[in-house]
Amino acid sequence: MGQDIKPRSFSPEDRALFRDKLRRCLRAFVRMSEEGRFEVRRPFTGFEIEFNLVDERGDPSLTNSEVLAAIDDESFQTELAQYNVEINVEPRRLRGSALREFEDDLLTRLETAGAKARAVGPELVMVGILPTVTPDHMGAETLSPKTRYRMLNEQIIAERGENIRIGLEGVEKLELTSDSVVPESTCTSTQLHVEVSEGAFPAYWNAAQAIAGPQVAVCANSPFLFQKELWRETRIKLFEQSIDTRSVELTEQGVRPRVWFGERWLESVTDLFEENQRYFSPLLPELADEDPLEVLDRGGTPRLAELSLHSGTIYRWNRPVYDVADERPHLRIENRILPAGPTVVDTMANAAFYFGLVRRLAADEQPVWSRLSFEAAEDNFLCGAREGIGARLQWPGLGEVGAAELTLDTLLPLAYEGLDRWGVDPADRDRLLGVIEQRCRTGRNGAEWQAAVFHRLYDGSGLSRLDALRAMTARYVEHMRSNAPVHTWPLD
Repeated sequence: MGQDIKPRSFSPEDRALFRDKLRRCLRAFVRMSEEGRFEVRRPFTGFEIEFNLVDERGDPSLTNSEVLAAIDDESFQTELAQYNVEINVEPRRLRGSALREFEDDLLTRLETAGAKARAVGPELVMVGILPTVTPDHMGAETLSPKTRYRMLNEQIIAERGENIRIGLEGVEKLELTSDSVVPESTCTSTQLHVEVSEGAFPAYWNAAQAIAGPQVAVCANSPFLFQKELWRETRIKLFEQSIDTRSVELTEQGVRPRVWFGERWLESVTDLFEENQRYFSPLLPELADEDPLEVLDRGGTPRLAELSLHSGTIYRWNRPVYDVADERPHLRIENRILPAGPTVVDTMANAAFYFGLVRRLAADEQPVWSRLSFEAAEDNFLCGAREGIGARLQWPGLGEVGAAELTLDTLLPLAYEGLDRWGVDPADRDRLLGVIEQRCRTGRNGAEWQAAVFHRLYDGSGLSRLDALRAMTARYVEHMRSNAPVHTWPLD
C-alpha cells in the first residue's frame, strides 16, 4: 500500500494546499505528454504477491514484524495487517526465458523465506482470503504498526462518518459492520505490472478491462470469509466495501466508490488521472517539497509525488501508475484483479494468460472494446467473481458463453499469439498456458478445490465449520508447497 508517511493530523489548509499541488502535478503530466517526455522502450513487467501468516492450527498469526526480521530480505515488505506480508518481484523484460526466471526466483525466495518464517513459528500462505480468519481478528489492533496504515484507516472512517458495512450474498449470506478498514486485510492479491508507452496505454487498459471477467472467473481463489461460503472470488466485493468512504446516502446518490471498475473505455491515460482528481477527495494530503512545473522548467523529471500518492488511494482494478526510473518517466498498468495463489506455477500461469491476452487484444484492428459495451465488461467482472469458473459471460460474436468455454476456444489462442509477440520462450508459453487449459477442462481452480474439500470434511462429519476450514487449510498449505498446479490437487 505504498511508502510510509509521517504521523500527523491534517487541517483544512493541508487539504486545500494538496489540491492545488495535485492540479500542478496534473498540469506537469499533461505538459510532459505534449513534449513527448515519456520513455518508450521495450517494456518491463513485474508483480507483487501478498501472503498470509498462519500458526500451527492454520489461524492468522499476528507476527509480520518478527517474520520480516527473520527473513531479512528487502523484497519482502509489511502489509495492512500483522498477519500479512508482501513480496515485490524485480521487474524483467518479458521475452525469452523471463517467465521461467520469474518462477525460479519466486520459488527460491519463498523456499528460503518460508523456512525462516517457520523457524519463528508461522507459515506463509498464498490464498486470496485466508479461510480461517474470523471476526475476532478484525479489531484495529490487528493493523500493522506502519503509520500509513493507521492514518489511512482514520481518514477513511472519518470521511465515511460511520462504521463500515459488509454485506455479501453468494452460496451463503454474510452481514456485519466494522469500525475499521481491517476487513480489507483479508484480501490478499497478486498484482501484475506491465509498462507501456503513453500512446499504447489506452489500448492496453481497455484490453485489461475487457478480460477482467474471464480473468477473475478462471483464477478465482477466495470462496470463504468468516466461515461463510460466499462468492468464488469474494475478495472483489469485500475489497470494494471494506474501504468504501461513502455513506449510504452518498452511495444512493451515485458517488463513485474508491474501489472502482470505472465507467467508460479510455481514450487517454490523462483521463484517468483527471477523473481521480475530479471525483475523489484526498485521503492523505501529504505535501512534497518538489514543485513539478519548476522541475520541468529546469529540464528535470518531476516525481509527481502528490499525483502518485492520491492515485494510490484510489483502487481501480486496473490502476494507472506514473513512476520514474533512472530519471526517466514511464507509465504502467497495475492489474489488481487476481487473488494470491494457489501456487507459484498457478500464479505464473495466471500472469502468462494476462500478459499474452492484453498484448494480443491491444493490437487488434477491431478491438473487443469497440464491440463490447463497458457495462457488459463490468457485468462480466462481477459475474466472474460471483460464479467463478462456472460463470456465463457476454462476449462479442458469441453472446452468452461459459467462462471455461470462452477461455478454451477464444482467449487461450489469443494469449498464445500475444506471448509470441512478446517473444516468450515457446516451451514456457506452452507449459504455463497449458495450466490454464487444464484448469478449464477440469473445472477446478483454487476456489472450486477449497469448496469441494471443505464440504468433504464438513458435511455430516460433526466437525465445526472452523475446524473443517482449518483441516482444509492444512491440506492447501501442503499442496501449495509442492508447487503442483491446483487442478491436479486431490480432493480427499
